[in-house]
Amino acid sequence: MSVIAWIALFSCAAWAWLLLGQGLFWRSDQRLPHGSAEPEHWPTVAIVVPARDEAEVLPLSLPSLLAQDYPGRAEIVLVDDGSTDGTGDLARELAARRCGKGSRAGLPLTVVSPGAPEPGWTGKLWAVRHGIGVVRARGAEAPGFLLLTDADIAHAPDSLRRLVAAAVSHRLDLVSQMARLRVAGVWERLVVPAFVYFFCQLYPFRRINRGGGRTAAAAGGCVLLRAETAARAGVPDVIRDAVIDDVALARAVRRAGGRIWLGLADGVESVRPYPRLADLWGMVARSAYAQLRHSGALLAVTVAGLALVYLAPPLCLALGLTGQGGAVAAWAGGAAWAVMAGTYAPMLRYYRQPLWLAALLPVTAALYLLMTVDSAVRHHRGRGAAWKGRTYPAPRAAADR
Repeated sequence: MSVIAWIALFSCAAWAWLLLGQGLFWRSDQRLPHGSAEPEHWPTVAIVVPARDEAEVLPLSLPSLLAQDYPGRAEIVLVDDGSTDGTGDLARELAARRCGKGSRAGLPLTVVSPGAPEPGWTGKLWAVRHGIGVVRARGAEAPGFLLLTDADIAHAPDSLRRLVAAAVSHRLDLVSQMARLRVAGVWERLVVPAFVYFFCQLYPFRRINRGGGRTAAAAGGCVLLRAETAARAGVPDVIRDAVIDDVALARAVRRAGGRIWLGLADGVESVRPYPRLADLWGMVARSAYAQLRHSGALLAVTVAGLALVYLAPPLCLALGLTGQGGAVAAWAGGAAWAVMAGTYAPMLRYYRQPLWLAALLPVTAALYLLMTVDSAVRHHRGRGAAWKGRTYPAPRAAADR
């Protein structure tokens, strides 16, 4: 057989393993269960929202938190992390508007500012630490849970209620939902569902949710965390320099003996737009190399793996049909491409996108390959994990820490 035929066979074998041996990552049925038994006593919840220059999205997200239909006591602490666009004042204004509507006033809001991060801290985790500290320092009833949610995340009115009910009824220490990202423009349709698909492939939700499993991850946009477990795990101090803070948080909780759950969200959505390819490119490139632990060897393996698994099938099919690879290359490449598209279809359904986009997954994978390489280039040029004017070096230890 030709070299092309062997490559096609290896790719086909890789997809057979991914289909059956990677925790059924491609299924989209890991959702927060409806109808979880509600507790007799609803625990107090502190909602901590780190925000840096979020005036554009705050009117679409913060009112949804203020309007939460939660039977117990809950409050919102928005941590204005050095914003220059009036984020803090806008948050106060939105809360005042809610109170002036004559309807149920909504959850109380406190806006605080932590000052510049100390050395060794990422800005987001420094803000989270400050928000948690403000809640604990009040001397009032200690919160039973912390909801860590980003400033661009909008929640359905029953979101907090369902999160707490699931955590209490299933005795979970961390409940996280992968917010449904915005999909409106051409580039968002091409890139965003694949972003979540690749995350699920890397961290299969079924393995994460299996008791005693070693795989751990969370989605930073929506994390309900038991306060006692957070203190026992040393969160957020123990992960203070983590760029991919959600995965680091889940690992810290699991190491402390906590039970975690992660699934796709219904009623938790990101309102942040990514209309241009450059916007999406920046979103991926700022942390892709950190995901690889800033390792050149892992980068090389990742590039080779992406090429073999995603790029080789259509190329081998084309070469086989033109007679350059033979019949084996054609059918093996075609079979691998078909399995690839089939595993992507559930994610496209979740995002309400046409299924024909599944055939373009190799194109999207090629973009992600280039974004990952660019992430490494940025890191070595001193522009690595950058976010809103801040650039973070590689953590002093691996992300497994």
